Amino acid sequence: MDESIYRNLAEFLNRLPDGFPPSDTGEDLRLLERLFTPQEAELAVHLTLERETAEIIAGRARLPLDIVAPRLHEMAQKGLVFAAQAPDGSSLYQAVPLVVGIYEFQIKDMSPELLAAFRAYWSTAKESPPVETVPQMRVIPVGESIDLPLQALPYEQVNELVKSHNRFAVTTCICRRTAKMRGKGCQAPEESCLIFGDWADYYVRTGRGRSIDRSEVLEILGRADAANLVLQPSNSRTISFICTCCGCCCGVLRGLKQHPRPAEVVASAFVVRLDPEACQGCWTCLDRCQMGALVAGDGHVILKSERCIGCGLCVTTCANKALALERKSETARIQVPPTMDDTWHIIVRDQAMVQ
Repeated sequence: MDESIYRNLAEFLNRLPDGFPPSDTGEDLRLLERLFTPQEAELAVHLTLERETAEIIAGRARLPLDIVAPRLHEMAQKGLVFAAQAPDGSSLYQAVPLVVGIYEFQIKDMSPELLAAFRAYWSTAKESPPVETVPQMRVIPVGESIDLPLQALPYEQVNELVKSHNRFAVTTCICRRTAKMRGKGCQAPEESCLIFGDWADYYVRTGRGRSIDRSEVLEILGRADAANLVLQPSNSRTISFICTCCGCCCGVLRGLKQHPRPAEVVASAFVVRLDPEACQGCWTCLDRCQMGALVAGDGHVILKSERCIGCGLCVTTCANKALALERKSETARIQVPPTMDDTWHIIVRDQAMVQ
């Protein structure tokens, strides 16, 4: 292994959203060597978070276009970069972070060996300095939990988010797939993560997902609600994806569950309100909640509001309307940028201020 090539790539990825912290054991470089050929690693550092033609990237890399264009195509096929199509049909290429990006793009090629390499890296990576910035993902309520008087904004409502798109794909949840590869996991549907717009085109074009129509999107969302899955879209007003997440497999939700006050750190605009007098103690909501925010009390549930992430799962099955969502205060809500690309640019800017 030419360590300098992969070290340059590691430093490049560490400047992208949520970084790529080094590992003292060398697992970071070994992971990159498994993913990238030396030639791909040398080219990858010349991409940016802007979507650019192969010609522009070739000029920056000082390499012939007839070498760079097929290499970028192959890298997009391997899930190492993102590729979109310009209106004229030409390809545009963009760097992507390790997460959300390269890791999720390995869904069709994930093997026990590759998963072990990811886990070896994550278990040895140094802790990054805290960065005050926007998250890559947020939590929105399941569709039926939004009450009309709540006046939720369009990008806070799953049905409105779906209406704003006309190209859809579905892919396998990499969290549940890899959990099962480790002999763990749950029975929630695997093919359940929804992809939209340019990202949907990429997933279908590269064989990472299948094209679906809007009606199937709504069916998948209905199954997600029935399976107690939390909706986590990209943190953008125009969404690129919606992950349907369980508390046992999803890394984001597992991290939230370990926090003593998830409501204070989750990216969500809502929290649940309880009317104890209306509660009849059916306990249905206890199994629905992924955070342990609801516990059995003396004849009615007890709400631990500090643990509520505002997913609305408990609301949709509360027959007595004892649970309802309410909006958080302005100071407790997060910034939702226009697009995923905007989100990435904000994170990179904020990371640069602490590095």
